[in-house]
Amino acid sequence: MPYVLYYSPGAASMAVHWMLIELGVAFEARLVDINIGQQHEPDYLRLNPTGRVPTLVVDGVPRHESAALLMLLAERHPDAGFAPAAGSAERAEWFETMIFLANTVLPAMRDWFYADVDSEAAGGAEAVRALAAQRLSQAWDRLDAQLAGKPGYLIGDKLGTVDFLALMLMRWTRNQPRPATGWPHLASYIQRLRALPSFIELNAREGLTEWLNPND
Repeated sequence: MPYVLYYSPGAASMAVHWMLIELGVAFEARLVDINIGQQHEPDYLRLNPTGRVPTLVVDGVPRHESAALLMLLAERHPDAGFAPAAGSAERAEWFETMIFLANTVLPAMRDWFYADVDSEAAGGAEAVRALAAQRLSQAWDRLDAQLAGKPGYLIGDKLGTVDFLALMLMRWTRNQPRPATGWPHLASYIQRLRALPSFIELNAREGLTEWLNPND
């Protein structure tokens, strides 16, 4: 049974969409336009009660959370090698980095983008956003150091789930005061991954034209 991905361009579904393209498996992509609130429509809420993307229908069952979906797809398609094998030397670093991106970077991103909505105290939004910016800067420091001396990927010597998730998050910084491209190892990492045919195809499928390498 083919996968069905419910996505919105450039949103948290982007990493899952990219991995599905890289896997070369059969899937159907169904647009959920979050800009007009389609994620809150009853039909979609029956699939995902949180009203967020992505939702990936796997064997007829809707599943959620981008990091979890990447890990699930890696487990279902082990031959692709998008996650280190169980018992390998890189497995612990893979778990650690996936959870770091999901538990530290993603929440900081939400605080940055939704500070005006989520902060309760008057005038609190700027404080929330400032703290988010600090946490994101520390996260990019960590990942920049993690890339030092590596062959171009965050874990091991090939593209994997960590890269799908990390590059999506780095893309979200493009309009922040200091985007992820402001770190030297991250800048070269970003440029290298943006040149991948699958990433170019992903942007074409989602109708995205910003944050691509020149001439891509």
